[in-house]
Amino acid sequence: MDQPTLTDYAHLIMTLFDQFSHTNPVVLRYQNLCTYKYREMIILFMLMQCRRIYEFKAQKRWLEAHPEIMTLLTFETVPHRTTLSRRYKKLGEVVTEFTAFVGDRVADLDESFANNHLVEDKSLFKASGPVWHQTDRQEGRIPPKLRRLDTDATWSKSGYQGWVYGYGIHLTCTEDAFPKMVRVETASVADGHILDQKATFILNQLQPVSLTADDRYTKAMRIRNWVKQGTILITPALRWLHGRYAQAYHQFLAEADSQRHLKKRKTSVEPLFDLIAKIIGATESQKQLPVQKLVNVRTALALGTLTVQISMIMNSIWGSPLREISTIKAAFS
Repeated sequence: MDQPTLTDYAHLIMTLFDQFSHTNPVVLRYQNLCTYKYREMIILFMLMQCRRIYEFKAQKRWLEAHPEIMTLLTFETVPHRTTLSRRYKKLGEVVTEFTAFVGDRVADLDESFANNHLVEDKSLFKASGPVWHQTDRQEGRIPPKLRRLDTDATWSKSGYQGWVYGYGIHLTCTEDAFPKMVRVETASVADGHILDQKATFILNQLQPVSLTADDRYTKAMRIRNWVKQGTILITPALRWLHGRYAQAYHQFLAEADSQRHLKKRKTSVEPLFDLIAKIIGATESQKQLPVQKLVNVRTALALGTLTVQISMIMNSIWGSPLREISTIKAAFS
């Protein structure tokens, strides 16, 4: 059976990125002026991510040994390792914006990509290297034998993973696990704080009928404000129990539709976190990351999310199961 090739995936990414860059003057200007453009660098780093090559010197040597990839990316010369490092650090914010653009752009391509009913959640990823105990961290003290410590990471607790020293990925997706938005911050950044930052884009651009989240996102004023703007925020509201608004909300939660959306949350965003972890190679206990520092982690997790997006779009076009990532991994490996 025929399957999409690396060239097919590259063409899809280039087409979507060209559409995105024409909506973003800063990105468009960079694309026109720079030798190594964001568009091609995204494809390169997706290749390196699927091949688990994260050291920039190794990436440079790999490119030198694969002239066919140089041709695909239209590189006249192999980028220096410092150039690769700088570009990787810059890509985080660009890929974050690009992912949001793609999520909205393809909403009509497949029923599973539609904006109607969305899900929000956060997952923790352990920092690469040793942990920095909170007492030492608060005092800014690094024990003398602690090597390769990621000092950007922070502590947070997950119901599934317990205490994790690392980073958090905040995902907005459909009930069929298609990513719509991604944000990456250190682990201690609150879930609700990130949702409030996303709210303008979600409410004004995506305009979903509902967004379902767990109890950490429950806030009476947030729920009421979202309803006024046409989107129902569905959470278990385990601690919001008193008052007439709380009682009315719990009556709404008891309805069959609300219960259905709450159940679908568990079968959408949690498997999506696992897909992203598999893409970037963070499959060990507590999903340990392959890179350090927020600027690099942001790029790695945003690229992982974009890879799942591109995989699902191509699967939809080719009629394959949406959540099957083996095809894109084979093409990029």
